[in-house]
Amino acid sequence: MHFISLENETDFDGWRAAARTLALNDVTPAEVTWRVKGNQPELFEPPALAPPLEPPDGTFHVPARFVELAQTAILHRDPQRFAILYRLLWRLRSNHDLLDAATDPDVARVAGMAKAVRRDEHKMHAFVRFREVGRERESHFVAWFEPEHHIVELAAPFFVRRFADMAWSILTPDLCAHWDGHAVSFTPGVGKADAPSEDRLEETWRRYYASIFNPARLKVKAMQTEMPKKYWRNLPEASLIKPLIADAARTTAGMIAAGPTEPRKPQKRDEPAMARKPPAADSIAALRAEAGDCRACHLYKNATQTVFGEGPQHAQVMLVGEQPGDKEDLAGKPFVGPAGQMLDRALKEAGVSRDKVYVTNAVKHFKFVPRGKIRLHQKPNTPEIKACRQWYERELASIKPDLVVAMGATAAQSVFGKITPINKSRGRLIDLGNGAKALVTVHPSYLLRLPDAEAKAREYERFVDDLRIVAAQMKKAARAA
Repeated sequence: MHFISLENETDFDGWRAAARTLALNDVTPAEVTWRVKGNQPELFEPPALAPPLEPPDGTFHVPARFVELAQTAILHRDPQRFAILYRLLWRLRSNHDLLDAATDPDVARVAGMAKAVRRDEHKMHAFVRFREVGRERESHFVAWFEPEHHIVELAAPFFVRRFADMAWSILTPDLCAHWDGHAVSFTPGVGKADAPSEDRLEETWRRYYASIFNPARLKVKAMQTEMPKKYWRNLPEASLIKPLIADAARTTAGMIAAGPTEPRKPQKRDEPAMARKPPAADSIAALRAEAGDCRACHLYKNATQTVFGEGPQHAQVMLVGEQPGDKEDLAGKPFVGPAGQMLDRALKEAGVSRDKVYVTNAVKHFKFVPRGKIRLHQKPNTPEIKACRQWYERELASIKPDLVVAMGATAAQSVFGKITPINKSRGRLIDLGNGAKALVTVHPSYLLRLPDAEAKAREYERFVDDLRIVAAQMKKAARAA
């Protein structure tokens, strides 16, 4: 009898090397016992072990899809999986098309194990709920999950992509995954007592879950198929599920009895922001103080502070950038870093005094990814731009500028309320409604990123030309006054 000890429960490389050696030495599946180091030994050991195997001499081939299937199936929790996979490998040597026989017991069992692993991976993606530990810049997000199979390493890349900009840990009884913004690491499993309890955001999440729960569309069996009860105990919304299901019939009957509601009038998608009724015109000082506590999106958690706009209360021109950078985040003022210096230079060359314009950003918190001691700028996404647009609209209502200059794609999206191409809109005045106009141009940081000196000089001149339009509008308004 040959006893094979693998390093851990997911040691595919160890299994593969051992299986190749066994097969090339013509060791049948019945002559092999597979174990994982550290697991309990069998009660009775055989009186004698088989002699050591000779180093493999020669080779053989199996279908590539068997390797893919085995890499997934080996993550199943079935203690017999190593033996079953070796038996299937042994048979494939003489029957290369065996995997096409879906009704074969070994093929069906391995395929079923792989399917169960993929299903468990999907459930982990869907039902992990992070809880915040610590506050602001020291915050870390921790989740507890109990997988059916050994899927933590398989599932971790999804969470790296999905939550790349926050530090997190996923704790499980088997293995724990950690992301620090640079790399994933794994540590041994822990008990549930090591997982954090409820955090400050969970009551908000429960209110949101209750608000989107639609009793008229409730299908309990379908819901429990997608979200089995065993996952409920780790979900913050679990306490609401039973009461919402129990109350669904009464709520649905009430909805039917209430009759139809008046349909909402459709809005034009391209309606300019200023054509709508503007928000209340608070003073800039009051808005700045209020924005200091903004929690409309997650960016406040890692940023040093809110970076609000600054300039004259009733400036004729409002310059809108994209978001604060590293220098602005630390200083609490817009356009004080390298892009700000580029802007100051171009404004002066175009004949515009920065002291007479109001300067702000579409997004008021610095979004970045840490790389050692450096914080790398990240482009804000649409939900973040939408969350911050309230501040732009309230600045607009307070200042009432004649001209709004959108510098960069993020700024243009905020000003017009939709994705707006820079090149197609650049260099011309666009009516915003109520007598105000908009001008689209590039962001000064774009000029800093150009590697070619000739291109940088050419694009800088174009930027100055755009700002000369601003200067001309200011002169025109001065003459009219």
